[in-house]
Amino acid sequence: MRLLNTTLVAALLMAANLPAQAATNEDVESSFFPYKNGVPTHDGLKAGVVIDQSNVGQFKEVIDPAMFEFISQGWTKITVGETTSFDLHPNYIQATRDGLGKVKLGEKSGEIEGFIAGRPFPEEPSMDDPRAGEKLAWNYKYGYNWGDNAAIYPFYWKYKDMKSGKLERTIKFNFHFLNYMHRVNQEPLPEITPNPSKLFRAIYVQALEPFDVKDTQLLIHRYENDLKRDSAWLYLGFQRRVRRLASGQVTDAFLGSDVMIEDFEGYNGRINDMEWTFKGSKNILVPFYNHNALQLSEEHKESDGYQFVEMGDKGDCFPQITWQLRKVYELENKPKDANHPISKRVHYIDAQTFTIPRTLTYDRKGDLWKSWQIGQAHPDHHLPKNKGTGVAIDDSFTMIDVQAMHCTTGQFKGQVDPSLNPARKFTVQNLRASGR
Repeated sequence: MRLLNTTLVAALLMAANLPAQAATNEDVESSFFPYKNGVPTHDGLKAGVVIDQSNVGQFKEVIDPAMFEFISQGWTKITVGETTSFDLHPNYIQATRDGLGKVKLGEKSGEIEGFIAGRPFPEEPSMDDPRAGEKLAWNYKYGYNWGDNAAIYPFYWKYKDMKSGKLERTIKFNFHFLNYMHRVNQEPLPEITPNPSKLFRAIYVQALEPFDVKDTQLLIHRYENDLKRDSAWLYLGFQRRVRRLASGQVTDAFLGSDVMIEDFEGYNGRINDMEWTFKGSKNILVPFYNHNALQLSEEHKESDGYQFVEMGDKGDCFPQITWQLRKVYELENKPKDANHPISKRVHYIDAQTFTIPRTLTYDRKGDLWKSWQIGQAHPDHHLPKNKGTGVAIDDSFTMIDVQAMHCTTGQFKGQVDPSLNPARKFTVQNLRASGR
């Protein structure tokens, strides 16, 4: 019996570490074009339907648990939009095809071998694969989120008391994103050189107003080696100095908001920091929409006519957008660090784009703590410069602390524009120069 068990374990380990040879061009087609043969349906659900307190029970199967409770309590409602395809850039899809049969997980969590570019594991995840969750996490890490580089320029965060609806604070930011490696579309390809530190990605944040946080800046360097901890620096405008961020500070409230640095984009951390578990695929409503088809806010209107998503409903905490019924992967991550402030996150990853439009975060006791929503706008129905980029544009957010009855909302002007993201912007020297 012991020999049989040992043999079985060895076989499972070998299967988990084999290259993705089973993945085929048909798998790539299914992964990137899941609605080619039709969109998901649910009884009574069609474009234009409004789901509110009176009918939410009819649609419980296609709404995540937190949003179901919000609607049931009368806090908000969902307007259903037509399910549409968010086609990624052809170069990213071709890079995925070029990598078929070459990519595999390493022996340790956080290790990957044979990856060049594209989606590492385009095959449908299996509940029988003990490392399926880890493969989904890699697909997210190397996703086409913001393409090779982009900016949110500008970006408004608002802090609100959910009970009273009182607006407590507004901060105006610029956010910038740059991939150093695995680039598929914007020159230079496939890597920015020189790159002696072997950076995979960098994020740069600059606060523009109000005066008390003006010129506060954040810089994050993520390394190609996932086993190496990120480097992060904070420049505080009022102190006029740069300081390194300790690893634990990425789970603090960022500038007093309801958002952690680790929350950025859905999850902003290393794969090796978490235990990943695939919980299955399903069709649920998620915040995907055409920005230009919405009734938009008159506040913060840009000189080029661009308008931001409106906020409303309880506490003005909910983006006024439409939601699509889409295929998602439910992915759970649990921190390996016992001192982490959460017990787990449950991500609902869009199966086509591998963005994370919905995340539910649970406290150490296992109770729901926060609801994280990032609205995804179709690039062809947004700014003219975004048309044809194949990037699902992060366009609105709300982070709701259900225990404190508080929220932070975000209104984006996402721009896929390489000219906004020169490599020199993502350096410590730039923090000092920009803060003077």
